[in-house]
Amino acid sequence: MLIKSLEIQKQISDIRKQINNLPKGKLVCARNGTYYKWYRSTGKKNIYISKKNRHLAQQLAWKTYLSHLLEDKIKEKNAIQFYLNHYPIFPKTEKLLKNQEYRNLLEPHFKPLEEELVQWSCEPYERNPKYPEHLIHQSSSGNCVRSKSECMIDTMLYMKNIPFRYECALELGEIILYPDFTIRHPKTGKFYYWEHFGRMDVPEYAQNTFSKLQLYTVHGIIPSHQLITTYETKERPLSSDKIAKIIENYFM
Repeated sequence: MLIKSLEIQKQISDIRKQINNLPKGKLVCARNGTYYKWYRSTGKKNIYISKKNRHLAQQLAWKTYLSHLLEDKIKEKNAIQFYLNHYPIFPKTEKLLKNQEYRNLLEPHFKPLEEELVQWSCEPYERNPKYPEHLIHQSSSGNCVRSKSECMIDTMLYMKNIPFRYECALELGEIILYPDFTIRHPKTGKFYYWEHFGRMDVPEYAQNTFSKLQLYTVHGIIPSHQLITTYETKERPLSSDKIAKIIENYFM
């Protein structure tokens, strides 16, 4: 329980750093008939955000999400602290498990999966060696990734305590791929792969995407099953809401 409290404190610190690096102000979404208008609130006045400045609206939306997440984490930390203040740090169950014979007899009732997944997440692995100079976006997990959308995915997986690796080597026959994210389901340990295709408005890129999906499918990794895919263009970027819904659907 004490270790969990320390982990949450680190997450709180990471979230605050992210919020401090985002634009000042808050996002206000005002309905205008069947549409919404975006405003940047400074506390004294609301400044209109044009549709051309969608990136600013996305940043402020991400800031709102992180602010709510920060509140949730602070409440969680306070709840743990309340427990630690009113209950013994080492309850009777933990004292019992210090007895080796009891541990041996009770072992079938405790799944070692969580320990395995933590170890898997921390182990070194073969990473994508191509274009390291493109790894310019740092996530809360400490990973440096290639795009802002990948940074959002990486951050959300990390915040949800879902074990994953970024650009880990995967052999498919004689071909080695480096999926954007290799993920283990936190309850089953099952492997999932998440590919984000961020330039679907570029014909050559789109064609390579289709070939890549075909390669996955030939080797039994099926989109919408073990393979999660997200797409974006300049006009339709990936949203944090979409990422959150995917994570909720697959892993929560």
